[in-house]
Amino acid sequence: MDRWNRAVPVLILLGLCSAEAHKGWFLDTAPYPLRWSLFLQPLPLGVTLLALLAVAGLAWLQHRRAGAGFLPGPERFGAVPARLAGLYALMPLLLGIHVAVPLAINAMQRHLFVPDVPLPLSLLDLFELGIALALFFGILTRYAAVALAVLWVLGIFLVGLRPMLENAHFLGYAGFFFFAGRGPISVDRILFPHLEPDALRLRLAIPALRVGIALSLITVAFTEKLADLPYALAFLQKFPLNFVHQTGIPLSDTLFLVGAGGVELGIGLMLMFNVFTREISILAWVFFNLTLSVFDVTELINHLPFYAAMFLLILWKPGERSQELWRTALQDTLLPLDKATSETVLESA
Repeated sequence: MDRWNRAVPVLILLGLCSAEAHKGWFLDTAPYPLRWSLFLQPLPLGVTLLALLAVAGLAWLQHRRAGAGFLPGPERFGAVPARLAGLYALMPLLLGIHVAVPLAINAMQRHLFVPDVPLPLSLLDLFELGIALALFFGILTRYAAVALAVLWVLGIFLVGLRPMLENAHFLGYAGFFFFAGRGPISVDRILFPHLEPDALRLRLAIPALRVGIALSLITVAFTEKLADLPYALAFLQKFPLNFVHQTGIPLSDTLFLVGAGGVELGIGLMLMFNVFTREISILAWVFFNLTLSVFDVTELINHLPFYAAMFLLILWKPGERSQELWRTALQDTLLPLDKATSETVLESA
């Protein structure tokens, strides 16, 4: 029993560490198709049930605490609303850069979103690159967001549902930029202010991003671990990340991987249902970085969208005050919309 008491925290930490490395970027998935029959075994099913129960329990706890988390927000460290609004105003710029860079690099390498999904049609690379540049400079951003969503949906028919669900964070980014635009530091604010979103749409931006990130993590928990253990085991043969043995705990690779899948599923569900979002975002952000010394720059570049999203979710506190601060930040801070433009935006909604 004492061994298992020591094993649980180690399994959680190392499971998180391995959970955030997208295996498909480093090992071909073609020889390892999904085998849902393996998921229907006691161990994967049991771990999945534990993840669901854990998230349900945490949701109940959050309700009992009236939505209050355990970690302090920026205000507790002295961030006054005006300064926090200034930081919020920069977030669409930062997110735009973090998603544009991997999009542009993968487009130039003829990949659809990520390294393990080849572009099946010519000219789609130029389409993807155009979206990246539009998001980077903030020019016709909301149209670029629609184009990104169209490219994601088109990918379902060209390469399949699985790789698109694994990269649902790009759909989340499409929703974010459609609802929020690219903020005050953008070409749009100078040349196309009438294309700015109204206050009602601004409220939907962060939930859209959060759900997209969550769906990506939930999908990968199944496709790279819980429902494809042979693939996950082959990955561990190439990259021996199961170093729990060094702690003296005899933990098999199978148990290690199933535990990692359960942890990743739990993270995704907590983000999906907005359960202790700040706390889980900090954990996810930390563990997204732990394998950077194991893998090459590919992981750094393609995890940039996750880094930026987690940073925003760490700053964010749900509620009406945050929503009003978000609106103020994007419409009235740095390069504010003038009154006439704001009225036009509201009338066109």
